[in-house]
Amino acid sequence: MSTAAENQATPLDEQVEDINIGAIELLVTPAELKTELPLSAAAKATVLAGRKTIRNILDGSDPRLFVVIGPCSIHDPKAAHEYANRLKVLAEQVKDTLYLVMRVYFEKPRTTVGWKGLINDPDMNDSFNVEKGLRQGRELLLALNEQGLPCATEALDPNSPQYLQDLISWSAIGARTTESQTHREMSSGLSSPVGFKNGTDGGMTVAINAMQAVASGHSFLGLNGDGQVAVIRTKGNPYAHVVLRGGAGKPNYDSTAVASVEAALAKAKVSGKIMIDASHANSNKDPYLQPLVLKNITEQIIDGNKSIVGLMVESHLKGGRQDIPADLSQLVYGQSVTDGCIDWQTTETALLDMDNALKGILPTR
Repeated sequence: MSTAAENQATPLDEQVEDINIGAIELLVTPAELKTELPLSAAAKATVLAGRKTIRNILDGSDPRLFVVIGPCSIHDPKAAHEYANRLKVLAEQVKDTLYLVMRVYFEKPRTTVGWKGLINDPDMNDSFNVEKGLRQGRELLLALNEQGLPCATEALDPNSPQYLQDLISWSAIGARTTESQTHREMSSGLSSPVGFKNGTDGGMTVAINAMQAVASGHSFLGLNGDGQVAVIRTKGNPYAHVVLRGGAGKPNYDSTAVASVEAALAKAKVSGKIMIDASHANSNKDPYLQPLVLKNITEQIIDGNKSIVGLMVESHLKGGRQDIPADLSQLVYGQSVTDGCIDWQTTETALLDMDNALKGILPTR
């Protein structure tokens, strides 16, 4: 690859590479960042326990539901810490029925343009200080795991897991990337269980294809810990499962839809365990419909459903969402800047109600 200086000295009509590249900046390597912010013994214990618990739930040896819950995206580490402190207390209250995993999403896929998340643009001003974002993300994940709170994130950029995966108990592949072969191959090497969302059209084909692909080993180009381009050879991830998030303006969490998905999973001979995303099309993009989804799932389990093992909820300190203002001092503390969330009181009430209803039910599944 030619240098920027060489390209500036070459007439555009004679330039053959980097024509549309403005700059190439070197980034801290995964090994360097992990040396600076090493995995502590306490954080490691939380990650290992989190992954083991989720694997046990997916295997059926743990009757509880695991619930990935938290802000749609992290933009303010201070608010994330406050949310985590509250969630840790709630996790202890509902631990007999629900295993709470904090949603710590740093990357946001965009259909066109928009804020891409804490890693890409931590200062929220289009400065794209990626190294700062990676450092802030790892610092936050370390702190949360050290206080005993397992974490979940969306694996969006194929290189990000090299920096953060050692701190993740569960990973998601979003509806826009479930169809991507690059993400399927990457997921086959992830150390955590991984959930594939159904397509944005609500169809199951792409998620089922992804689950079949991720179970196998793959070889592909990627980065090693020292930041070198390498051939990554994976073994396959045996803990892939589907996440239902609705689509095309229609939900797919009701008993009829779940039964249809169960049949499709059985036909494809992939994991029949199902996670329900209470947001997105399942709540018609109204965050305050999420508790109704949780109530419906609770009723399905009471009625005998055995396939639903996980839930996802978008929740923050304050409900709703806000646009990112030009003056960042005007940001409302504890409120999402991406999808709308339910507020903390609603979160607490919904999970305590679910816990109360499922006591004595889950162990008999």
